[in-house]
Amino acid sequence: MQDAAPRRRRSGGRKGHANRAGGAAISQMPWRIPVNLDAPVEPLSEEGVQAIHNGAMRILEEIGIEFLNDEGLEILRQAGCKIDGANVKMDRHWVMEMVAKAPSEFTITPRNPDRALPIGGKHILFGNVSSPPNYMDLEIGTKVSGSRAQCANLLKLSQYFNCIHFVGGYPVEPVDIHASVRHLDVLYDKLTLCDKVAHAYSLGAERVEDVMEMVRISGGWSHEEFDASPKMYTNINSTSPLKHDIPMIDGCLRLIRRGQAVIVTPFTLAGAMAPVTMAGAVAQSLAEALSAIALFQYVRPGCPCVIGTFTSNVDMKSGAPAFGTPEYMRSTQMTGQMARFYGLPMRSSGVCAANVPDGQAMWETSNSLWASVQSGTNVVYHAAGWLEGGLIASPEKFIMDCEVIQHIQRYMEPVIWDTGPDEIAVDAIADVGNDGHFFGIQHTQDRYETAFYQPFLSDWRNYEGWELAGGVWTAERAHKIFKQIIAEFEAPPMDIAIRQELAEFVEKRKAEGGAPTDF
Repeated sequence: MQDAAPRRRRSGGRKGHANRAGGAAISQMPWRIPVNLDAPVEPLSEEGVQAIHNGAMRILEEIGIEFLNDEGLEILRQAGCKIDGANVKMDRHWVMEMVAKAPSEFTITPRNPDRALPIGGKHILFGNVSSPPNYMDLEIGTKVSGSRAQCANLLKLSQYFNCIHFVGGYPVEPVDIHASVRHLDVLYDKLTLCDKVAHAYSLGAERVEDVMEMVRISGGWSHEEFDASPKMYTNINSTSPLKHDIPMIDGCLRLIRRGQAVIVTPFTLAGAMAPVTMAGAVAQSLAEALSAIALFQYVRPGCPCVIGTFTSNVDMKSGAPAFGTPEYMRSTQMTGQMARFYGLPMRSSGVCAANVPDGQAMWETSNSLWASVQSGTNVVYHAAGWLEGGLIASPEKFIMDCEVIQHIQRYMEPVIWDTGPDEIAVDAIADVGNDGHFFGIQHTQDRYETAFYQPFLSDWRNYEGWELAGGVWTAERAHKIFKQIIAEFEAPPMDIAIRQELAEFVEKRKAEGGAPTDF
C-alpha cells in the first residue's frame, strides 16, 4: 500500500560532495570499506577454544547472569531459563541454539546509501571516540567538561575523515545541555552534520524512541521502511561482573523489535571486574555477551547482533584501567577466535590510557588498533580521539589516529602484494642493470603518485628540513589541521523539508520535557 502523499527525497549532490571530502586541509584517502585479507591471529588451540567455551557455558549454567530488567526476566522465564530473583541460569544447548539464529553478516544503511556499512565477514570498519565527559585541545591546554560546540566539532571531524565509517555516541558529552534534552540536540547535530551510520544510547525508553524517530525522519523513510532493515545501532555494556542493567536491555529490546542492530560489549577489566587471568576474563566476557544475545534472538530470531570485547587489565599498583597492553592485544585476538566459533561479527576498540596526545597515546592506540586487525574485528569503536581511558576526547589525537587508520587501510590494499609481470618488474630491473637507480625510469614514473602511502600528518623530512620549517611537533601539526578542517567544513546535503521536520520534532519533544531525569 502506497503512502497517501509522495515521500520527500533528498536533493542531489551527494556523490560530488563525497568526492570533495579531502578539501584543501589535507589530501586523504577516498571513502572505502576496508577488507582484511590477512589470516587472523589465533592464539588458542582447538582445545583452548573448547576450554574457554566450556568455561563460558559453565558460568551461564552454574553461576548465572543477573538481569535487572523485569521484561527481560519474564521473557527468559518463558524461554525455560532458571530464574531465582534476578539471577538467570541458561542451558548451554538453548544458548547455542539462540546464538545460531544471529546473522554472521548484515548491512546498516544510513540516510546516505553511499555510506552503507557491511558488518561481518572480512570487513573492518572504524568509528570515532564515544562518550568521554571531558575535552582537551592544545589551545585550551587542559581538560574541561565537554560542550555542544566541542561535540559538534568532533562530529565534523567524524564526517570529514573518510577512514571513519560510522559515528558512535557523543564524541564528547556536552554537559552544557541538560540531560533530559541532550540526546535531542546532539542527534540533531549528528544527523545534519554527518550522513554516516549513527548510534543511539540505550538509556531509557524516551531516548531510544526519540533517536529512532529522528533517524527515520533523516532518511525520509516510512515507518515500514525503517523497520525493514538496519538503519542505525546501539552499543551496550554489561555491568561486570555478570549483570545486565534495566535501561540497556530495555533499549536493545526496543531496537531489535524494529529491526535495528545491537552490539553487546562487556567491560571486563582483568584483576578488577573479571579474573586476573586473560582466559578467565575472556570466558566471563563471553558469558555476559552471549546471555544478552540469546535473549534478543529468542525475542526476534535473526536480529542483527555483534559481540564486543572490552577485555583489558588494570594497573595492579593503582587499580587504574590500562589499554593497549600485551594482555589487551591477546584478549582481543582470543575473543576474535571465539567470535568466529560462535559465528558472530565482532567489535573491539582503539584505546589508550595516556592523558595527552603523546608517544604513549600512539603506541597504546596502535597496539589496540593492530590487535583489531589481527583478531578479525569487524567494528572498531573509539578508533579516533580517545585519551585517559575514555575520559578525554581530543581533536589532535583524533587526527593522529586517523593517520594510523589510513596506514591500516593502505596495508590492506591488495595492490601492495600483487605479483603480476609489472609488479615483479624484471624489465625495469634490466633497464637499470648493475649500475644506476630507479628514480628516473618509466616504470617508476608511471607509478610515482600511487606507489606508496602518502601521509597527511607525518613529517618525512630530515632533521634540518624539519627544523627549517619551524620544528613543529606532531600534535601541533594535528592542531593546525583540526582548525583548518573546522574552518572549511561543509555539511553533507539534506533536503530542507527533512531538516525542518527534524527541528520541529526536537522542539516538540523539548516542550514535552524530553527524557525524565531526577535533577
